[in-house]
Amino acid sequence: MFRRSEQDKRPQVQIFVDGVAVAARQGDTVSAALLASGRDARRSTAVSGAPRLPYCMMGVCFDCLVTIDGVGNRQGCLVPVADGMQIEIQKGKREIGR
Repeated sequence: MFRRSEQDKRPQVQIFVDGVAVAARQGDTVSAALLASGRDARRSTAVSGAPRLPYCMMGVCFDCLVTIDGVGNRQGCLVPVADGMQIEIQKGKREIGR
């Protein structure tokens, strides 16, 4: 559904999504990198388990919650990627201590 423009010449960085290396571009947000990767980026809600994808991409809807470098409930649409960043797709509610 999403793909990068062939004119995007920004340098690549490597992030890890659920332990798998994924190429992202410098300046991407975590959500943009996940959508562009083609990976299943759906998280599940805490109450019903309904699947959610990043939606508004501006920090309003909270459908992009992920765990970043061990810290849960981070809005992926607001966090720029960094080389070596560890991202986990959040399933259900945030775990205590994360």
